[in-house]
Amino acid sequence: MGVARAKYLLVGSTEAYSGKSAAILGIADQLKRQGISIGYGKPLTIEHDHCPVNAEADVSFIIQSLALPEAAIKPPFLCLDPSNLGGYLQSESSGLPPQLPSLQDYLQDITGELILLEGPATLSEGSLVNLSLAQMSRQIDAPILLVARYHAIELIDQLLDAKQRLGDRLIGVLINDVPEAELVTVKQTLEPFLETHQLPLLGLLPRDRLLRSVSVRELAAQLEAKVLCRGDRLDLMVETLTIGAMNVNSALEYFRKGRNMAVVTGGDRTELQLAALETSTNCLILTGHATPQDFILSRAEDLEIPILSVDLDTLTTVEIADQAFGQVRLQEPIKVRCIQDLMQAHFDTTRLVRTLGLEPSALNV
Repeated sequence: MGVARAKYLLVGSTEAYSGKSAAILGIADQLKRQGISIGYGKPLTIEHDHCPVNAEADVSFIIQSLALPEAAIKPPFLCLDPSNLGGYLQSESSGLPPQLPSLQDYLQDITGELILLEGPATLSEGSLVNLSLAQMSRQIDAPILLVARYHAIELIDQLLDAKQRLGDRLIGVLINDVPEAELVTVKQTLEPFLETHQLPLLGLLPRDRLLRSVSVRELAAQLEAKVLCRGDRLDLMVETLTIGAMNVNSALEYFRKGRNMAVVTGGDRTELQLAALETSTNCLILTGHATPQDFILSRAEDLEIPILSVDLDTLTTVEIADQAFGQVRLQEPIKVRCIQDLMQAHFDTTRLVRTLGLEPSALNV
């Protein structure tokens, strides 16, 4: 009796930062709990000029978090970036297609009953090199799970457009980042609508403060900041960004309303720095070129709060930090555990297994 052919599941998204990687980690965890062996690959990575985070570093973190055997992992075989884009454009202009390894060859020796393949960030990304979501699906006859971030209006149009473009290969939708107050309404109204349009809703994940947070380490990297103290506490998570620019009495009242903040203030604003340290602050970001007072550093050391110093003005600092919150990535183990718990509670793994036609005998039930 021959070895059963592995099945594939392509996980794509409607837009960048929709939670595609998080969904893969959650699905893999659920399936492994049921005794289904998993493989993972991401054929294409794309490095963007406007994104300071290395795409291959993201893939490495996913691979590490999945904790799979080496034979069950396939690193990217193509990275598209500004340095090699011209070569592909010239190939297309000359009428000669780029010489690329085939997707079938890439996946030939990967092991696992179900191979989870991470697709591009959007439906169109990768089209130049014949590796868009739809193109990959056709090449290996793989069904698609689509991850979409919740938007009250645009979401429906995005999903209907995806259904039109992907057809029956689209076997389900996972909607991420739904505000807690809207979960019941979304389920009661959106789910029946999607099911009517042959768009099975496999999961609704509620918005989570931790998943939307950014580590102090990530902020320091993106700001190119100098760590003045508590470099051992850069794994602290920051949920909100606050600007300390008012008088100290107003600031203290303002800071007390925050939770797990990064407070941006001038290096010479000693009274604001002290006020921030006495509230729910996980990081102080000091702008300008003034060195904080020794007693501020001493107090931060005692409270285990990192202080970062940046050679930027306050406006630029806030813009860069805001971008970090808008491009939240899974780079911390605590976030992996959080998404696994959310998927266990809010994702219909049983329906996915049934849709994929995985053998019941493979389940550890």
